[in-house]
Amino acid sequence: MLTPEETARLAVANVTREFPNFPAHLVTAATEDTRPSTLHPAFYGAYDWHSSVHMHWLLVRTLPDLPAATTATYTDVLDRHLTPAHLATEAAYLLDRPGFERPYGWAWLIALAAECRGTRWGAAFGPAVDAVERLLTGWLPKATYPVRHGIHTNSAFALGLILDTGAAAGLTDATLDSVRARLRGWFAADHDAPAHWEPSGQDFLSPALSEADAMRRVLGAEEFPVWLDRFLPALRTGAPCALLDVPVVSDHADPWIGHLLGLALSRAAALRAIAGALPRGPVRTRLAEAADAHLAAGLPAVDSGDFSTDHWLATFAELARPA
Repeated sequence: MLTPEETARLAVANVTREFPNFPAHLVTAATEDTRPSTLHPAFYGAYDWHSSVHMHWLLVRTLPDLPAATTATYTDVLDRHLTPAHLATEAAYLLDRPGFERPYGWAWLIALAAECRGTRWGAAFGPAVDAVERLLTGWLPKATYPVRHGIHTNSAFALGLILDTGAAAGLTDATLDSVRARLRGWFAADHDAPAHWEPSGQDFLSPALSEADAMRRVLGAEEFPVWLDRFLPALRTGAPCALLDVPVVSDHADPWIGHLLGLALSRAAALRAIAGALPRGPVRTRLAEAADAHLAAGLPAVDSGDFSTDHWLATFAELARPA
């Protein structure tokens, strides 16, 4: 695990690095200024928009653990990026493009707003939080089916993160209730998940574990273990379960194969959270042991010096960090 100072340095190096950049932007005119820092004055760095948002989250989250003598180095960056004007521009961009970063980037923006609550940057997030709320309330009624991929468009991971952070960010109870209802509608009747299909070759999220972790957030303490037993019966029977095996990563430098490093860390976080929602016993122990193995496998790659993973992986290491 990186020290807080190393984590902050890594976050700043990424959020202030404009190029290389992979903008998910539809160009509509030859005269359009498509520089990342023009389109996204707050979140222009770290290769892509969502990575910039969650690396800002990582930086803000790390601030309380930094030595007082070095804090200004990092808060200066946040002061430059998280201004009311910059965040208003980001909010307008989202509202103009309702499909942009849906729902992964939305969720990380809400998480960042929640992390900034009570800081000098918190008030500036009002328009951005309002934008995500409007987008969520427009999208959820139309989202008949969940996206179950193990990459950014995964529905369960994003909505679970929104449930964790939405109240602190300022989302209304009505919106959060709609998120819970949508998760129940999508997943409550699921059973016998095809765990042996995982992982896919470019997953950084587990479709099955992301779903289970989302349902942990919406089901009661008695209801969730019953649901999980139907969804992943191999956990109770002791049969082999591919979700508990650390993924093999054949090429850390390949941007897509390297996603599997993030899978190890996101699985570690989900496994630990799911285990914590279960009564003491063999299933809880099995999940906790698998979480430890996944965390140990993913951590060495967090600060490898390779930008293809350095621009995002530390965020998932923070999510996987034991409480």
